[in-house]
Amino acid sequence: MSAPANDRALVQKRELPLNISKELCAGRTYIVTGANVGLGLEAARHLVGVGAAKVILAVRNLEAGEAAKKDIESSTGIEGVAEVWHLDLSSYASVRAFASKAADILERIDAVIENAAVAGSGGKAEGHHLTLTVNVISTFLLAILLLPKLRSDSAKYGYTPRLSIVSSGTGLDLGEYWSKIANDPIVNMDADDELGLKSYPASKMMEILAVREIAKLLPVARGGVIINLINPGLCETSLSRNAPEDFKANLNKMLEQCGRTAECGSRTLLAAAVAGEESHGSYMDDCVPADNMIPDWMDATANKQGWDSIAKELEKIEPGCVSRALK
Repeated sequence: MSAPANDRALVQKRELPLNISKELCAGRTYIVTGANVGLGLEAARHLVGVGAAKVILAVRNLEAGEAAKKDIESSTGIEGVAEVWHLDLSSYASVRAFASKAADILERIDAVIENAAVAGSGGKAEGHHLTLTVNVISTFLLAILLLPKLRSDSAKYGYTPRLSIVSSGTGLDLGEYWSKIANDPIVNMDADDELGLKSYPASKMMEILAVREIAKLLPVARGGVIINLINPGLCETSLSRNAPEDFKANLNKMLEQCGRTAECGSRTLLAAAVAGEESHGSYMDDCVPADNMIPDWMDATANKQGWDSIAKELEKIEPGCVSRALK
């Protein structure tokens, strides 16, 4: 989503550090989901530009993915690095196929940036609200299916892969709603006929809770993988393209006042993809761990309840996947 032309200079001034470099990224392999537009596209562009060996553009629409690849190659002058792979998070079969391909074909994976998401979308997929399926269940299905590969690569090559999930500060403000659904949040949100526009922040809430619990279950010393969360802030993207017009109008007003460009916001994704062990299980804001922003209600009990509800769904989809990833 674009801010008006006369406000673009104001938005562009809100810069963040670019934490990646040739020294950190040259010769390495990255997966970026939702890489055909917005934050994912700009993150992938930066990774190609600093010398990554391979950057997988994981996209639902292959034609759009190929256009993004051409755009990246044109802007960086670098060909043969970006690859377009199909990934439709509304389909568990697609997630399985993508994870299997990555494990079989990629020699190593240095970081997975799970950026793809939907907002303001109605309908269902795989028996759940579409937003829950895409932003929560399939996002963590992909993470859990890739974790054995990441852990194996860590042990084999002696480095620490990153698994970074793009979340949002909107997920921090739902304490009252959480108290109503905490006993089994996925089931209760699916049964909520009025979930509506609350579905996006609720999905981001679940991501925060789950990552914090997974990180506790799989410390870096045992798992060899740094798992973290990213809040990119309010950015100009097409995320809300399916939202109601009044919602988009209000969002545009906010973007005019305090929005970031997609390029600027992408820097938060890149920071998480190279962050150190101090970021494990952390909520990163403005490129640094910011767990002081986590509200009191997001405690150990809530983290476990959120993850347990997701894990139960994952076990229905792929029996044994959670224990294989976290053992």
